[in-house]
Amino acid sequence: MRGELSVEPVTDFPDRFAPGARFLWRAAESERELEVVSVRPHGSRFLIRFAGVEDVSAARSLAGGDLGVPDEEAVPPPDDFYYLHEVAGWRCEDAAGHPLGKAVRLERTAAGALLLVDTGREDPVPVPFVSPIVVSIDRREKRIVLDPPAGLMDL
Repeated sequence: MRGELSVEPVTDFPDRFAPGARFLWRAAESERELEVVSVRPHGSRFLIRFAGVEDVSAARSLAGGDLGVPDEEAVPPPDDFYYLHEVAGWRCEDAAGHPLGKAVRLERTAAGALLLVDTGREDPVPVPFVSPIVVSIDRREKRIVLDPPAGLMDL
């Protein structure tokens, strides 16, 4: 009724959700900066009101998007940690250097993280983001080396 949004936190830093905090909302090709006015827990989620989002219609326009912080405000990740959005566009290849596609994004699932790889087919291929399938990751070169099980990249 007041424009609150139900937000599922997929962060290791949930304390960022506080009044005055600023986030980038992204969906498809859209991006918008939002400032938290109020936040309250609601089970495993938060109910958050953002400045300028005053009613149900305005809140609905943000449904399905992702909240993030600008890269310059992000906590620097440890060497073996990758933000969900960070790998978008990175090239994926096999151990011999043959291209497998481009990373679309990482997704968290109940079974663990999945790397979605655009192989040129209609839908991205979901690749479990685990060792030994993920052989190595080079953040500087924006390259992910994969050793997928036979047939996985053909899904």
